[in-house]
Amino acid sequence: MKSVSNLVFLLACAMFFYACSFQSSSEKKTAEVIEIDTGVSLNKQTKETISAQFSKLLSLQGITYKITSAGIGSLQQLVIIPSGLSIINDTIQQETDPVMGAEIEDLDRDGFPELLIYTQSAGSGSYGHVIGYSPNKGKSLSQINFPELNKGSKESIGYMGHDSFSIVESSLARRFPIYETNDNNAKATGKIRQLQYKLKNGEASKQFVLVGSMEIDQ
Repeated sequence: MKSVSNLVFLLACAMFFYACSFQSSSEKKTAEVIEIDTGVSLNKQTKETISAQFSKLLSLQGITYKITSAGIGSLQQLVIIPSGLSIINDTIQQETDPVMGAEIEDLDRDGFPELLIYTQSAGSGSYGHVIGYSPNKGKSLSQINFPELNKGSKESIGYMGHDSFSIVESSLARRFPIYETNDNNAKATGKIRQLQYKLKNGEASKQFVLVGSMEIDQ
């Protein structure tokens, strides 16, 4: 009887140590998986942060623009590489808000296409801006002036950012929601205002001139 009791005791001890060993092995394996998952998560997060960039190649009427921008945070480094200009094809570099889009079009029908780059500031406002370049009779590039909304003008009433831009035929269209008095920046309850700009010759360079405004339902 005593030998049977000893055998049972030894078996119980063996099972106990096996259970402890299995639990320790499971905990170690779980810890390794957590560490690997965390690494993947961090790598993915870092990749998404670094990959805040834009790249596009646009070509029209024998002139090509290669546009790239990259950066971390609210500012990016914009690089424009033109080709096809008869005299100067120098690379243009400038610091800008994040680039959201770019288009090419011969807006003034002079035979040489303009380049428009649309940017949007970081943060809740997301204020839009246009960076434009126009060929000087196909020889070199000059920057186009894009006007800010005049405070107090009827076009600026209810404006709190969230712009979008697009070329419509030979005009530049700008849209943004209209905020009512009690609206917060997260939600506008007013209509959509669309502004129309035409490219005109200025004293020093070409510029966009506001020529029309209309409001449409959201």
